Amino acid sequence: MAEHIIKAQNLSRYYQVSQGLMAEPRTLKALDGVSFSLDAGKTLAVVGESGCGKSTLGRLITLIEPPTGGNLWIHDSDISQAEKQQLSQVRKAVQIIFQDPYGSLNPRKKIGSILEEPLKINTSMTRAERMEKSYDLLEKVGLRKEHYTRYPHMFSGGQRQRIAIARALMLNPDIIVADEPTSALDVSIQAQVLNLMMELQETYNLAYLFISHGLSVVEHISDEVLVMYLGKTVEQGDKHQIFSQPQHPYTQALLASTPFVDPTKRRQRIVLKGELPSPLDPPSGCAFHRRCPKAELICSETTPELKPTANGVEVACHLV
Repeated sequence: MAEHIIKAQNLSRYYQVSQGLMAEPRTLKALDGVSFSLDAGKTLAVVGESGCGKSTLGRLITLIEPPTGGNLWIHDSDISQAEKQQLSQVRKAVQIIFQDPYGSLNPRKKIGSILEEPLKINTSMTRAERMEKSYDLLEKVGLRKEHYTRYPHMFSGGQRQRIAIARALMLNPDIIVADEPTSALDVSIQAQVLNLMMELQETYNLAYLFISHGLSVVEHISDEVLVMYLGKTVEQGDKHQIFSQPQHPYTQALLASTPFVDPTKRRQRIVLKGELPSPLDPPSGCAFHRRCPKAELICSETTPELKPTANGVEVACHLV
């Protein structure tokens, strides 16, 4: 396992959902058998519609929730078997940047206090050392020392996300889970934040798990792409292969609906039928078959396995 900073194998997360006093609780499979690996200095983008399990995967990687099944290795530690003390050590190596820069910072605390909190809890650094580190990281994310004494409401959305990025770096993590970190920002600010994240990745050799539904953003930052549908992986592999030759009908539909400035990247629009099925009552066979324009009889009867194709991309589709 030593070559990978993270390795997940058949990772799943199920929830028991109550259906009322008399009814039996039902199982919601938010994540159902996802596998991947991620190296230092690389970015894995996880994409799909809302409700496909992207954020659930992020919560498992950051150890906010335990997996129901499968294995998760972080730095050679199998998290599913780890003791409480070991988990607290691993948690320092994994940090998260949340989607909403307005909700993720405490409005009652000054920026210096927000940045120093992880150091207060997890280290024995003196106040002067904590302050020095805060100043250093504020400068690294493009802010100034005088911002240390200000409150979150005095900053724009883009500046707040820079503060959130600085906070995520305070404990010198190896892995950062970025949960749609630019979706709440103006388009002009998105590019600045993405470029900052890429610079910091190069400086600190960070591994990013980048959760997004915007494929144009993903193309800019990722090395590999994992496409999810209803808790399962439908396509996974090198970014260039997936963007130039998407093979799963769902990936093709996602790319066709993505606005690109470059006219050579635009595709003929594919209109999907119906809505995303409920994870409480998933369809038989391939979960996508009811909406798929190419579906055949086998798709409704047999669940496709994720298999490698000629160009190295793995695809879960009977017709590929």
